[in-house]
Amino acid sequence: MLAFLQFAVVLDFMLMSPLGAVIMPAMNIAPSQFGLVVSAYAFSAGVSGLLTAGFADRFDRKKLLLFFYTGFILGTLWCGLAQTFESLLTARIVTGLFGGVIGSIVLAITTDLFPLHMRGRVMGFIQTAFAASQVLGIPAGLYLSNNWNWHVPFLAMAALGLVGGLVVAWKMQPVADHLKIPQEHSAFLHLFHTVTDARYLVAFAAVTLLATGGFMLMPFSSAFLVANLGIDLKHLPTVYLLTGLATIFVGPLIGKAADKIGKFRVFCFGTALSIVMVLLYTHLDRTPLALVVVVNVVLFVGIFSRMIPFQALASAVPDQVQRGSFNAISASIQQLSGGLASVIAGHIVAIGADGRLQHFDVVGYVVVGTSLVCLLLVWQLDRGLHRRAIVKD
Repeated sequence: MLAFLQFAVVLDFMLMSPLGAVIMPAMNIAPSQFGLVVSAYAFSAGVSGLLTAGFADRFDRKKLLLFFYTGFILGTLWCGLAQTFESLLTARIVTGLFGGVIGSIVLAITTDLFPLHMRGRVMGFIQTAFAASQVLGIPAGLYLSNNWNWHVPFLAMAALGLVGGLVVAWKMQPVADHLKIPQEHSAFLHLFHTVTDARYLVAFAAVTLLATGGFMLMPFSSAFLVANLGIDLKHLPTVYLLTGLATIFVGPLIGKAADKIGKFRVFCFGTALSIVMVLLYTHLDRTPLALVVVVNVVLFVGIFSRMIPFQALASAVPDQVQRGSFNAISASIQQLSGGLASVIAGHIVAIGADGRLQHFDVVGYVVVGTSLVCLLLVWQLDRGLHRRAIVKD
């Protein structure tokens, strides 16, 4: 059930990337405007996370999850009904206010229910939602968009999400053990103590940079594939389908490797692979479909090899009574930094007279730089956790 909720939230964001090649000409908007639409979700999600953090540990996590999920479904429905740039922008803001908190609640529930030595596998399974959104959601969304219009995928997703939400409301048990622990009387103080805890600051800094790659590259990936690499719109679903199938298989393996080999070691591998593939990907020109699929698959293996071990590693940082607020703040920082990255990328890239996306290689260099700094921060985080474990022993 947690994987499905993650699937719905991820798909809502991921849909904007492949549909960008359709939405921009359909609404006659520039890359900078489309980058604003993408970042609007991120900025509102970031604000929502900060507003929610003080209260995140004061309620049954299931009830909190269903409240925000309901608002997320309504926001997705609005996206499907939007007819103007202003309406779409507003719809993305509303969707972000609710959807941006869901991932943090899912992580808090996961941390409450599973011990640390299992979290790599659990995170690997839940993160297959990213791959599933590519296998099931993105090709279906592109198919619906190609045969009708770009509104239909959002309407279909709202309907599917409603069914999933009803199942969660019916089947999921309450998650409220954290309420047995004494809580701080003030929600503001709870937020303040979480934000200012020195143990958490390194994790927050790493999260800030971890989101950069996805938010800078993904919103313009479909436009890059079509305009620069020569992939036909009809073949675009094939790229996402095959990439998703591969990463569904690889995701759980990465999670198991993180538990067995070490979460930081797998993160180092993912960082090295991501850097190589980002540099290769952003410098491609006209490329055969098969090679594009291979490059895309390996790139996502690198991304997953960073994302899964980091989430498992970071889950060990907060105390149980602060897990909700820690994850809400972490998600907020991720969305805000990602939104800023999307805006920056929208101003770096441009559409040339021939319709090709220009300066995409510059975006790649920025992503590589942030990846290296993030690696140093995660190394420091890992050392801190080892020191804490030694002291406890």
